[in-house]
Parts: sequence; structure tokens; C-alpha cells
Amino acid sequence: MLRRLHHEQPAAFAFTPANLAWAEAQIQKYPEGRQASAVIPLLFRAQEQEGWVSKPAIEAIAGMLGMAYIRVLEVATFYFMFQLSPVGSVAHIQICGTTPCMLRGSEALLELCQRRINAEPHHPSADGKLSWEEVECLGACANAPMAQIGKDYYEDLSVESLTRIIDELSAGRVPQPGSQIGRYASEPEGGVTSLVQWVEGRNAHNASVDLALTIGDTVKRIDGTEVPLRAPWLKTPQQDEVPPVPVEEAQAVTPSDGEPGEAPQQADMEHSARPAGVRHPLPSGETVAPEPQGHPSGVTPAHGVAGPDATGAEAAAAPLVPEQMPPTLTAPRGTADDLTRIEGVTTELASKLNELGIWHFGQIASWSAGEIDWMNSRLGGDRGVIERNNWVDRARALANEGGRSWQNAETPAP
Repeated sequence: MLRRLHHEQPAAFAFTPANLAWAEAQIQKYPEGRQASAVIPLLFRAQEQEGWVSKPAIEAIAGMLGMAYIRVLEVATFYFMFQLSPVGSVAHIQICGTTPCMLRGSEALLELCQRRINAEPHHPSADGKLSWEEVECLGACANAPMAQIGKDYYEDLSVESLTRIIDELSAGRVPQPGSQIGRYASEPEGGVTSLVQWVEGRNAHNASVDLALTIGDTVKRIDGTEVPLRAPWLKTPQQDEVPPVPVEEAQAVTPSDGEPGEAPQQADMEHSARPAGVRHPLPSGETVAPEPQGHPSGVTPAHGVAGPDATGAEAAAAPLVPEQMPPTLTAPRGTADDLTRIEGVTTELASKLNELGIWHFGQIASWSAGEIDWMNSRLGGDRGVIERNNWVDRARALANEGGRSWQNAETPAP
């Protein structure tokens, strides 16, 4: 299919200040001389901002990345995820028409879009809010028929449910993505028939749906203000001041990529060395500080997890950061602390923390690496928010202001 730029183009393009900061952060992901690797995320952010990819946007991105204009044009015209002409100002609905979805009724969904939005694909509706197109397989065949709207999948669709979604979009609301018949993932329609223990303790929605509901940006035009800048790979002054980890300490826990019993080679350490206690590896050139040994909460590590007295061999064989449920409360101790005073804790995240039994600064202040990972996997959304905003240190400072210990109030819930 021949893809051309739209015949009418805006005079200029510029990222919003927040999106420009985001784009510059993306470029820093890549080594010097490899900035062109950021072309797809920058094109997609331009599309999220404007709704489509224009010629001035392609030219601006080419200039940012030091690429020839034709090279960026090649990317934009090759990938069908980039819209080369104006689409609906609210949402562009992409209906999968490949065989599994067709057998489950996608043709009726396409006819609905023709009636409700526009008789022709890629053309906005009369009010300019919506547009649609038929696309090839999007990989959610088990939950056919489905559509992608903005960032998210809408699955198990019917004419009735897609009609409701169109109505909600037209009214300025964000409909809940995911399965429209209540499936959590891709289990049988009648419910789980095996691995039933998987259902116990899970969140109400899967991670993708939960993220969309938490930040509500499924179909919004992104100007960079709705979602915090996500660039954990950028150096901070604190990181620059941390002394590097001695090679000998890293070598003690670094398994070789060769035969069993072979000593680690220099090449092994360059890409996989990580000393005991270090939480997460950082990009080349950055240094990391080991975490305090032991478990601040006093919980005994699970079987098979390297403890503070583990030898190098034991540490290498055990998970470095096992998930560990932190102590929780069934109810707050007296008056619950205002968790939103911690940077990065939104009202929604504070409510979710309360649901998980976290009510006080002192609880967060005692989290270990494993407990942080446990919370990350249950908070959903931005999994790096705890580390990036340094919740533990900030909570410790706030807890010290009150001068009280949450442990003295109530026995943690099991």
C-alpha cells in the first residue's frame, strides 16, 4: 500500500516543553552516535501530541537526531502505526480484521464504524472527534474481536459494547479498556478451570487495564503534563557521588557464561556483574551503591534467599531481589498519615496503598528491596515510581517528624 504525506500540512511543529524534556531524555538512553535509535519513540510522541505525524514533525525530529529527513520519512511511512493524515481529535479506532477477529464478528464492528463515524476509513466524523481504520492482526486473538484505541486494547467486543465505547468517547470519557465481558486476561469465558490459586490475591484488573484506569491517558492527547517524566536512566547528583563497586566484589558473585566451574571472564563482568545487595543494574558508566545488609522489617528471608551472611557462591545461586510482602496493618494506627506528602504518591496511589495495608510513613520507611518489588508488582502503573521518587527516604523523614513508631500500635496483618 502506498503511503503518502497528507496534502495539507501545518506551517510548523514543536514539542511542548514537557514533551521536549521527555524526548531529550529518550535520546540519552542511547550511546553517543546512536541517537537515531530514538526515532520511533519520538515519532510516536509527536503523534500523541498532535494526533498524526506531519511533515514539519518529521523534519523537527530529523534535526533533533541528526538524521537525514528522508531516513525519518522512511520510518514514518513504513510503519502503519503512524498516521500520516489528520484523524479524530479524541480517538482513532483501529479494528482488527484478520481471520480470528473476522470469524468472531469484526465485520459487524467495521460496519458500525462506517455508520457511526465515517463511511471512509481515516476520515474524521462530522464533529471531528473520531476516526477509524481496519488493521492487521494485533495479537489478541484469544479475546477476539478486538480493537486498539490510543494506547490500549479493547477486547471481546460486540456491536453493543463498541457502540457504548463510541458514545463514551464522544462524551469525553475514557472507557475501561481490556475485555468487555469481564475477563481478567485470556482465560476461558466461563472462568479459570486450572491454576485457580493464580486468582487469589490478584488485583481487580490486569496491569495494562489498571495503568489506563490509574492515569486515565488511554486516548488523551499527551502534552507531557499528565504523566511524570520517566527517565530513570538519567544520572542524578546523588548517583554521581556514589563510589564505584570494586571489581573483586562483583567478581565474587558473577557466574561465568561458559562451562560450569569456569572462572568469570572480564567480558562476563562487563555485562552481567552485580554485587550482592545491589538492587538494580544501571547503564554503562554509572555506579550503584549496595543496599544495607539484613532485612529492616525483621522478616526472615524465605528459603533459598541469600541472607546477610551468605557466601559468594550462595549469593550467586539465590535470587538477588526476591519479592517479600512487607508488614501491613488491617487498619490505620489512630489517624492515618497523609501519604500524598511523599513525592510521587498520588491520591489514587495512596488509596491503593491503604488497600494493601499501608497507612503510615513508618511502614514505607522500613521497606527493603524485596518489599519494594512486592509493592511495585501490586501498585501497577509506573513500576519505578517508588525508587525514582525515593519514597523510603522521604517517608523516613516524615516519620521522624511525628516521632512515633507504627509498630507499637498493632500487630501487622499476616
